[in-house]
Amino acid sequence: MKKLLLPAAGALFALASFQLLSPAPAPRAVTSYQSDPNTTDEVPQDNKLVIYQMMTRLFGNKVATNKPYGTITENGVGKFNDINSVALQAIKKLGATHVWYTGVIEHATMTDYTKFGIALDDADVVKGRAGSPYAIKDYYDVDPDLAVNVKARMLEFEGLVKRTHANGLKVIIDFIPNHVARTYKSDAKPAGVVDLGEKDDKTKAFAVNNNFYYLPGQPLVVPAGNNPLGAQKGPKEDGKFAENPAKVTGNDVFSATPKVDDWFETIKLNYGVDYQHGRAKHFAPIPDTWLKMRDILVYWAKKDVDGFRCDMAEMVPVEFWAWVIPELKKVKPELVFIGEAYDAKTYKMYIEQGHFDYLYDKVGLYDGLRRLMRGEGNTEDITRVWREESRGFSSHMLRFLENHDEQRIASPDFAGDPKAAIPAMVVSATLGSGPVMLYFGQEVGEPANGAEGFSGNDGRSSIFDYWGVPNHQQWMNGGKFDGGKLDGGQKQLRDFYSRLLNLAGSSEAIRRGKFYELQDANNLGKDYDQRQVYTFLRYTDKQKLLIVANFSKDKTMRPTLRIPPQAFTAMGLDPNRVYAYQDLLNGMPATDNLTMTLTPQSAYIFEIQERH
Repeated sequence: MKKLLLPAAGALFALASFQLLSPAPAPRAVTSYQSDPNTTDEVPQDNKLVIYQMMTRLFGNKVATNKPYGTITENGVGKFNDINSVALQAIKKLGATHVWYTGVIEHATMTDYTKFGIALDDADVVKGRAGSPYAIKDYYDVDPDLAVNVKARMLEFEGLVKRTHANGLKVIIDFIPNHVARTYKSDAKPAGVVDLGEKDDKTKAFAVNNNFYYLPGQPLVVPAGNNPLGAQKGPKEDGKFAENPAKVTGNDVFSATPKVDDWFETIKLNYGVDYQHGRAKHFAPIPDTWLKMRDILVYWAKKDVDGFRCDMAEMVPVEFWAWVIPELKKVKPELVFIGEAYDAKTYKMYIEQGHFDYLYDKVGLYDGLRRLMRGEGNTEDITRVWREESRGFSSHMLRFLENHDEQRIASPDFAGDPKAAIPAMVVSATLGSGPVMLYFGQEVGEPANGAEGFSGNDGRSSIFDYWGVPNHQQWMNGGKFDGGKLDGGQKQLRDFYSRLLNLAGSSEAIRRGKFYELQDANNLGKDYDQRQVYTFLRYTDKQKLLIVANFSKDKTMRPTLRIPPQAFTAMGLDPNRVYAYQDLLNGMPATDNLTMTLTPQSAYIFEIQERH
């Protein structure tokens, strides 16, 4: 295991000090979005969501074998019951308010559960030994991998929901609306439910009440080379999967011959859009797929889940969301809907028309911070993000640095160093009032080494295969969930995340405050590298915060920070007074007249206080 080589606490989280000067130098030219181009309002949040995402099958797995393409017996798997109250209390103390249990709903897999009455999936259309959690096999059931007693698997999930709530956390699960597994067939559906595709007219490429799209007269040809097991073929890994007529592939491939890098293991659901005839919309009367998917969401809402992370939300017409989300909030008004979205031009539409509570901020803040963390970008990316999102949806954006789709920060494919997350995570957690998310293992510098199986050695923790997550297992410590096997650097890193997330979730200014950027005020300051340092204010009547992040990997800077008089006035403070600055993140003593020292890859959250 690669040790985390971090400096001592005093070096890593060194005190930043500064002397306030005014007036500020003239700002560079900027596009004016408001009367003051440096500031924007935030929509106040009573409670800022702090989401802890876990890949459920990986979280509780204590087996460290990690054989590529290993079976469930060889590599092990985590269970619902592994996520006990001790684990949940540790997640709660980390600062989380919600747990996103990824991969709960039953999906296609190579593991044989036929003795429990579950049909065997054809391995030719399964990715990895465990299978993708986004190739849903039965919307009304949970993954049997996750149960100690497979026959009681739903009871075990319901127990996890109750246990999560009892420990002061809320539950988010995935809803995958765009596609299902090629082998979809519900054996757990409630009485009276008609299965997806059961009444489809397969002679028609498109019919408004068909649940799937078809390619009449064309049998499916599974792409060559899709089977990763090679010589380890089992009885059904024979390249003879039969589907005739072929159904359209999940990533909108209207061809009977999808490629290996397509979502060939899935089939596209039909929401009433005729893609092959000008994308004509047929939404009245309400299409059958809409009704079926509403009923599925209601089913899970009645299991007492608190929210849904909606996979590839933009691949489903916004009109469906505009209808279904209000329908669900009639059942449970406090439900939270989070949409996975990547087209920034449609964000406002999916929030205002589609009624999503939150959307991924991947192509905005995540991509910009990733470039900064890799030494390839500059802080202009952050400026661009808040200016673009100041048009009314900043508080609706979910910020993160890792999730199941993205590479681990500590992997050589990303930053190669978990310390790179320190300034970036502070910006992610504090730039806006919307949610922030942490992916399990991120807080202990998991590098995702090794080729697990289908996805190869790509810097990600596999979603396709059975695997143990080494750094996370060190924190898990055989089920004690106490960090007993972490080294000093890992403990220090996790402590940073805990302090940050607890502060982000409790701070009045971060949850409810306005925003004021200080880049223009400091761009001419001595030793202030505006490309690598980012400084801003978050403030309400009750609390004023000054936040500083140094993204440089190797440069210590000693700038004299400037807060212009108009910024003090915006905060309701007298610019002629001297204030004390208390570092809430790093616990350093308050000061009012110091020279700033910014160590590499560091961040600071100062509360501006009246002098006593």
